[in-house]
Amino acid sequence: MSSSFPWLTALVVLPLLGAVTLWVLPAGVRSRARGVALGFALAELALAVAALSAFDTSAAGTHQLAETHEWIPQLGVSYAVAVDGVGLALVLMSVLLVPLVILAAWREQGSDDAASDKLRRYLALVLLLEVFIVLVFAARDLFLFYVVFEAMLIPVYFMIGAYGGAQRRYAAVKFLLFGLAGGLVMLVAVIGLYLQGPGGSQGFLIDTLVGLPLDPTLEKWLFVGFFVAFAVKAPMFPVHTWLPDAAEQAPAGTSTLLVGVLDKVGTFGMLTLCLPLFPAASRWAAPVVIVLAVVSILYGALLALGQKDMFRLVAYTSVSHFGFIVLGIFAFTSTSIAGSSFYMVNHGFSTGALFLLVGFLVARRGSAQIADFGGLQKVVPVLAGTFLVAGLSALSLPGLSTFVSEFLVLVGTFARHPAASIVASLGVVLAAIYVLWLYQRVFTGPVRPGLEGTSDLAWRERWAVGPLIAVMLVLGFVPGPALTLVREPAHHTLEQVGVDDVPAVVSATSVEGTDE
Repeated sequence: MSSSFPWLTALVVLPLLGAVTLWVLPAGVRSRARGVALGFALAELALAVAALSAFDTSAAGTHQLAETHEWIPQLGVSYAVAVDGVGLALVLMSVLLVPLVILAAWREQGSDDAASDKLRRYLALVLLLEVFIVLVFAARDLFLFYVVFEAMLIPVYFMIGAYGGAQRRYAAVKFLLFGLAGGLVMLVAVIGLYLQGPGGSQGFLIDTLVGLPLDPTLEKWLFVGFFVAFAVKAPMFPVHTWLPDAAEQAPAGTSTLLVGVLDKVGTFGMLTLCLPLFPAASRWAAPVVIVLAVVSILYGALLALGQKDMFRLVAYTSVSHFGFIVLGIFAFTSTSIAGSSFYMVNHGFSTGALFLLVGFLVARRGSAQIADFGGLQKVVPVLAGTFLVAGLSALSLPGLSTFVSEFLVLVGTFARHPAASIVASLGVVLAAIYVLWLYQRVFTGPVRPGLEGTSDLAWRERWAVGPLIAVMLVLGFVPGPALTLVREPAHHTLEQVGVDDVPAVVSATSVEGTDE
């Protein structure tokens, strides 16, 4: 298959066409908006799989499927896109989640004409968000990355503010303000870095800006500007407070994309921008970042234990999980970085499944309060079983994909920072407590009055969560193909940062070898 085909541009244009099509659908055929949206999302997934076939996995540490075109040459801005193994893995995860979100939202707004028209606009926003998701993971021009980084806020703001719960406007504004504040700090750093570069018609190309001889003090300030924006997006303690409110008030599908995909932009930016652009500053900041990561792990887990709302509980688990990802990135070993890259993908699947399943529970009960449930495993065994698998994935049970990534993060971190790894391991214990305690309260014991006639998962809902369960199992037992995508970028990142690798007891290579 020819690699000269503009795969990444096609992956950007296709969902954009879908969003426009949904927005201009004639009134007489708007009832078919669900099918149209699903058709475009499945076509995007098929196109992404085709792009994978054009990607040379043996050279996953290099950026491939590249396109570079002048955009605003007077300002040095280009339309430049390319992906390495990590970027491609995140694109594949994202385009798989979108059709599942569409399936889950099939009846989310109701079934009458007014509700169908409202859902049509919501699905158009989902496809528009998919455009930005693909572009942000592929952007190789710093200005293009920044524009998309900020533009992603727009569809999510409306997806929360127009389609969420009773406090949706408050949650949407809080989400927007946090995002804009972080983006403003990043903009100052972007301009500052550009002024240190060679300029010219392609002065914002990331490859041009990597390796600049920066003044040490200036490099530290520029690193802080980027890191703050990415920490807000990630989200990390103490700039995480927007996430529980947004997750609680947003529709389940929006929370799936927000936490499962968009928040990865923060950790992806740390890995692919902060480390290669500011290697000395990254080494300087690593001790503080590692402390913040460990605090995020424990803080998020402890807060999850105290939640009464299921959406807020899952949101706080993600604060903890993102702490593991950041810990692995700044531990500076190839094993920990490969584990973090793999964790970004696995977290999207496990947390996406949890949010969708919580959405199904809320649709049946009309409440997200844990106290309103009980004994459901006797009434809805399929829903209970899928929820248990997704929950076990969240606590990184061996045999599920998150175990491999979390294990690599902890082992890789231990090789350089044993104390941080040991303390972070407490997050694994806390995860087992909050997941199993949640399952116990919702699904075990006597059936709570009013839940006796609760319906089990319909076939459409099973198709929405079934692929996620399957992926978690497949990547849990056969992680090799995915690790092939992230192993070489990890080695390349260490070379850029200028840190010698520390061999771990178990490396990503040896984990992959167990599958053979």
